[in-house]
Amino acid sequence: MPPRDYAAARRRLLGGSARPGAPRRAELARLTDHWLAGLAGRLPPGVALAATGGYGRGELSPRSDLDLLLLHDGRTPPTGIAALADRIWYPVWDLGLALDHAVRTPAEARATAGEDLKVQLGLLDMRHLAGDTALTTALRTDALANWRAQAARRLPQLHELTRERAERHGELRFLLEPDLKEARGGLRDATALRAVAASWLADAPREGLEEARRTLLDVRDALQLATGRATDRLSLQDQDQVAADLALPDADALLQRVYEAARTLSYASEVTWREVGRVVRGRSGRQRLRGMLPGRRGATAAARQERAPLAEGVVEHAGEAALARSARPERDPVLPLRAAAAAARAGLPLTMATVHRLARTAPPLPVPWPAEAREEFVTLLGAGRAMVPVWEALDAAGLVTALLPGWERVRCRPQRNAVHLWTVDRHMVETAVRAAAFTRRVRRPDLLLVAALLHDIGKGRPGDHSEAGAGVARELATRIGFGPADVEVLGTLVRHHLLLVETATRRDLDDPATVRSVADAVGEFGALELLHALTEADALATGPAAWSNWRAALVGDLVKRVGAVLGGDTLPAEADGTDRDDHFLPAVEAERLALEAWRLDGPALALRLRPQPRRTPGAEPQTGAGGGAEEGTGAGEPAGARLVVALRDRPGVLPAVAGILALHRLTVRTAQLRHLPLPLEVTGLDPASAPPSQPPPSSPSSAPYGASVLLLSWHVAAEYGALPPAHRLRADLVRVLDGTLDVAARLAEREAAYRGPGRHGASAPPPRVTVADTGSRLATVLEVRAQDASGLLFRVGRALERAGVTVRSAYVSTLGANAVDAFYVTGPTGAPLPCADAADLARELERALGR
Repeated sequence: MPPRDYAAARRRLLGGSARPGAPRRAELARLTDHWLAGLAGRLPPGVALAATGGYGRGELSPRSDLDLLLLHDGRTPPTGIAALADRIWYPVWDLGLALDHAVRTPAEARATAGEDLKVQLGLLDMRHLAGDTALTTALRTDALANWRAQAARRLPQLHELTRERAERHGELRFLLEPDLKEARGGLRDATALRAVAASWLADAPREGLEEARRTLLDVRDALQLATGRATDRLSLQDQDQVAADLALPDADALLQRVYEAARTLSYASEVTWREVGRVVRGRSGRQRLRGMLPGRRGATAAARQERAPLAEGVVEHAGEAALARSARPERDPVLPLRAAAAAARAGLPLTMATVHRLARTAPPLPVPWPAEAREEFVTLLGAGRAMVPVWEALDAAGLVTALLPGWERVRCRPQRNAVHLWTVDRHMVETAVRAAAFTRRVRRPDLLLVAALLHDIGKGRPGDHSEAGAGVARELATRIGFGPADVEVLGTLVRHHLLLVETATRRDLDDPATVRSVADAVGEFGALELLHALTEADALATGPAAWSNWRAALVGDLVKRVGAVLGGDTLPAEADGTDRDDHFLPAVEAERLALEAWRLDGPALALRLRPQPRRTPGAEPQTGAGGGAEEGTGAGEPAGARLVVALRDRPGVLPAVAGILALHRLTVRTAQLRHLPLPLEVTGLDPASAPPSQPPPSSPSSAPYGASVLLLSWHVAAEYGALPPAHRLRADLVRVLDGTLDVAARLAEREAAYRGPGRHGASAPPPRVTVADTGSRLATVLEVRAQDASGLLFRVGRALERAGVTVRSAYVSTLGANAVDAFYVTGPTGAPLPCADAADLARELERALGR
């Protein structure tokens, strides 16, 4: 075919004579094959023309380079090879087509491929065009064999190239003007995944991968036809035309389609490279073991990796979170959230097989969600940066949309604002990441985290996204299992998530009407506290231009003024903790248990372990202690057990019991501590020698009291497995109290073993301890906010004991991944601590928890 005929046929093809997309690319490749074969003519023996790279795959975009390799075995003289090359190259150049060409012998091609990874990748897609077929086939066979033989060495090199390219070109799915080829999640990554699959060392997840690659190729075709240039960058000025050519409604729809394809490729790349790393490390380990261990059986045993439990039904295996062998996701609707939360807290990715199995078999959660599901959800959100890859895995499998209907409206939705770094969905996730660092600042970190995730959920809906989002957030909050009061708070936060920064930067803060309008919109101080933290998290997640010291100062000033109008941060009227209802035991049973503890020989201790069934969704919630339904969660208590301990009041009781619970891997959900004075007639003490004690404020009795028994009520749940028998807990507690069991040492040993070499958990903000200014008339109230962890309550109790203060009462709650605890303490005289001493104690406790 003469060049002029080829050019005319090419113009007709690109002008609409073939269906766009893959059919047109394939037809253009066939047309070009025919023309180039005609240019080559009858090649001498031992000479062949081959296509490599994208052309080798039979995919030609309108402005693609022609990657050509002229192979010869050395029998044809150099002058003859040069003449053949000129016969092919010059007509291509004359038509203005881009040409990437090489002339090599098979030995030279193999040597160059060994030195240049890009050449090696091109040979993997080599396709014969003309001449000696055996020559092309032999070289391609050798290229594949060498690639597979050297995969353990070459694939890490390829991975490094992809990382460097991503650093230069960014993440395709978050760029307003993305490079469809070079950015992370682009066509280069699709080629890299093909190369990994060709190595036989690992394989990419196949679902949606080919469709994503075709989408990017289709968009590039339309871009190159619209611009008439060999470009891969989807510039803003070209997006409307490209969208129209692809029959899409607008440029936003175009970007959303591109972002979804890039997200699929990015996730596939992440999973694939993780698998490559695991396989390469495993091969290296086996090679080392062959030299160290005598015999195959010993090497296999030494190389076997243990499965460490992370949560009920979830284990760590080979550096990833996976389902335990005993897990039955088809019977456990909470398992997807439990697995995600456990993975994020441990800083581990979820295996692809685990995510797909959960998506395929786990039944939908009941509506409203059970309390356990809500807690796991909050724990996932509170894991900080480690939450992001876990969330991406859930979203890729469709689990996020199943959990939060309507999420698909914001997924991969672009934000045409240069201030924004992310798409709408990723911005919401990033806001939750930022909010996780502020959970020490608020009383309800669970509401902060959920509001952070949902604050832009109204984008993609008609009207003001804040107003639309407030209604959606209320629906989702009800679905998640929050009570009516919390649902309203979340709706208020989403409705007014821009209120503080917009008011602070656009209104006169000295005008009383400005402050009053904000106070009326927010309603109460708890919501103001949450809104302040949400405002900062939202701005930081937007980008560096959205937050500054100046804006922070203005918003802080506004919050201070609005807080004054609302009346400040208030605690219950009687804040010594003794007037709260005893929710864990009826009065008669509490007194009986106290008497039993008093009358026991030796270290007096009585223990009751009462398993609690899971609450039926929609059942009336019970009022809980400190941070449960009393604080407005509105969803009752999660499944677990009530553990009640009664023993004679003595130093070290609180850390002893907390340490035993930690040793037995019992997670403390809520806790109460209470002193129960006993009458002299019961204790048998001489009134003259009896220690001073006061009756409970609510007691009508006028009988003299002589000693007190300490009642501790714990709502606990097993981290995994069954609850330990009560007799084992009692036996271990007796050993701690008589000094034969060192709890601190045992916990330290287990923590060191859990961390292990190379184990990295999710980073958490530092603990925060404050003194509540209006906490109590009878005691000093210390508020502790820290990352929930096994042994935390033991460390707090031990630090308070060492400080020489008496814990009058304590209210402990766990909200997601955060412990939010209040300790009512008094000094040696039984009075509240002086202000300076209280501040010193808070700082010392903060230091002790931060070590």
